[in-house]
Amino acid sequence: VALAYGIYKQDLPALEEKPRNVVFVDMGHSAYQVSICAFNKGKLKVLATTFDPFVGGRNFDEALVDYFSEEFRTKYKLNVKENPRALLRLYQECEKLKKLMSANASDLPLNIECFMNDLDVSSKMNRAQFEQLCAALLSRVEPPLRAAMDQAKLQREDIYSIEIVGGATRIPAVKEQISSFFCKEISTTLNADEAVARGCALQCAILSPAFKVREFSITDVVPYSITLRWKSSYEEGTGECEVFSKNHAAPFSKVITFHKKEPFDLEAYYTHPHEVPYPDSRIGRFTIQNVGPQHDGDNSKVKVKVRVNIHGLFSVANASIIEKQNIEGDHNDAPMDTEPSSKNQGRDDELDKMQVDQDEGIQKSQAEQQNQADEETENAGTEIKTGSADKPDHPAQPKAKAKVKSIDLPIQASLYRQLGQDLINCYIENEGKMMMQDKLEKERNDAKNAVEEYVYDFRDKLCGVFEKFITEEDSNKLTLMLEDTENWLYEDGEDQPKQVYMDKLQELRKFGQPIQERYMEHEERPKVLNELGKKIQLLMKAVEAYKNKDEKYDHLDPAEMEKVEKYINEAMNWLNSKMNAQNKLCLTQDPVVKVAEILTKSKELDSFCNPIIYKPKPKIEPPNDGQSKANGEHNGPVNGQSSTETKPEPAKDNSQQTKPPGEMEVD
Repeated sequence: VALAYGIYKQDLPALEEKPRNVVFVDMGHSAYQVSICAFNKGKLKVLATTFDPFVGGRNFDEALVDYFSEEFRTKYKLNVKENPRALLRLYQECEKLKKLMSANASDLPLNIECFMNDLDVSSKMNRAQFEQLCAALLSRVEPPLRAAMDQAKLQREDIYSIEIVGGATRIPAVKEQISSFFCKEISTTLNADEAVARGCALQCAILSPAFKVREFSITDVVPYSITLRWKSSYEEGTGECEVFSKNHAAPFSKVITFHKKEPFDLEAYYTHPHEVPYPDSRIGRFTIQNVGPQHDGDNSKVKVKVRVNIHGLFSVANASIIEKQNIEGDHNDAPMDTEPSSKNQGRDDELDKMQVDQDEGIQKSQAEQQNQADEETENAGTEIKTGSADKPDHPAQPKAKAKVKSIDLPIQASLYRQLGQDLINCYIENEGKMMMQDKLEKERNDAKNAVEEYVYDFRDKLCGVFEKFITEEDSNKLTLMLEDTENWLYEDGEDQPKQVYMDKLQELRKFGQPIQERYMEHEERPKVLNELGKKIQLLMKAVEAYKNKDEKYDHLDPAEMEKVEKYINEAMNWLNSKMNAQNKLCLTQDPVVKVAEILTKSKELDSFCNPIIYKPKPKIEPPNDGQSKANGEHNGPVNGQSSTETKPEPAKDNSQQTKPPGEMEVD
């Protein structure tokens, strides 16, 4: 919704200015969500998000249904909830009544004919009764609003506007609750029904390489805090660390360093199970494989990258082991291992030699982390190594002369409540098969439609433009064939393979094509014959002018002109003979000469005659020694003058003009 709101806004504050904070409240059919977003030009950052996944429009409908069910039980002795059909009708009528009450505060009737046991039922309700009935639901509107403001650490005066979407926000009591909490008028500039779908479409376009979308950076948040747990070598205990806190920026990556001698498991889970609206708070188990001790028997340094991607999914992205090679001097790595990581897990982590590369940096400066998240999460999927990950762990570390090599390690992921990669690949393969089936089915339908279209089109033309170009006997035969094909299409040919339809169309065209060609030839032939005749006349005039010693053609070679005259006469004889032969034929017979032949003849005539007849006269320039000398005398002083003028210039500014002397020498 925030994306649909912000991407079209032209008046957002610049990047260096204070952001515009907007609250989005979405109460739909089944859930209620609140988010606070900060907008700058071309940039959106989610500050906080809260929700009640169990309150929405359907809960208000249920309150009405329960009320009227009880009323009909006492008034009409009907048990509505035992009859699914009657219950469904009551739900539909209650939804209509709820919408009417949003627009009207007076008493409104509820009438249902033949409701149950052929009984008609009726009742009434007004807005005040409805609000009293739903008081418990309305009391659940404010807590998410308050929680969102607390998490974002904002005051009411920091909010620019409150945008509401979703069908249930049209209920006047819900609007009133939201407005009274913020002490501000609510805004309805977004389409309540389409805002989410529009934002989803925009997000898809941003992700797709096929669309070019305006640059717009989106920083989302992690809704639930995520913790990693692992087995510690110290007294067979367990170590744990919260890697992503609630409302942490996303997408985001972190690098954690472990010191291990053997493969180990990392278990990811949601830190506070009671906040997660699912019975299982586990995310997955990730096994880091191929871990072994160093050559000298010390623990190996294993760097593990964890990330929440652009889609909000947590994963252990990759792991690598840092292998020491050709170490000179002190082998002791103790200073690196004793850095405490998480404030609540300091002792365990130190003993287990685990180091969170970014936590120290985050604790040092919250503001730095915020700025970094702003900059580095603009690009979806950017992998970030923050804080102390970029710094040496100990001042003395760079002095140790050692070569290290990073080797990627395989990770085996066992995900709870998520699809494995094999299953996803299987689904993608099945989807590809279905797309191929759709493509084949479309081609089959197109082939069938082509046959049907040809039958209707040709039958109409047989009684119209094609009528003169086919004998009556052939016309009757072809009409019968078209009718048979039409009947076949709706009977045996209803569901045939693509090739059968293509063969059928080919069979029809075998009879129809000659008629269509005769019609086309008849339409086009006069035009091209006329053009060829005009060309021959023009060429004949040019030959006649040459014979009359026209100075325009006096430079032409007599032998070549003789060839041209002979070629023109042959073309004229060919044209006359073809026209005479064609005029003797009736329209139902195939033409003697086709349009393509006439066009070819016309091109041959052009290519043979035009280069000879339209050959340009050679340009003869009479020699004039006096004039050329005068020109030479005139050119001399100019060259001399230019050389005398340009020679001093390089001396004035050698840095700018270094080429003129060279150029003058060339001249």
